[in-house]
Amino acid sequence: MPVTLKKILGMIALVTLVVVYALVATAIATAHLGSSPWWVHMLYFFLTGILWVVPAMFIISWMIRLPSEK
Repeated sequence: MPVTLKKILGMIALVTLVVVYALVATAIATAHLGSSPWWVHMLYFFLTGILWVVPAMFIISWMIRLPSEK
């Protein structure tokens, strides 16, 4: 696959990941954290704010991998 195509597909995947992840994380917080104390909100949003990096890391590593590498 050409590098340019991989970068375009990776960019689309990253944007989609961030939008969907943010919507799902917010929907879960709205449904389950309504009556929780403030520190539970802080912990939840801290963890979900960091957790999206894991799948993004795999997408980025796929994007920058050279065609000869497997």
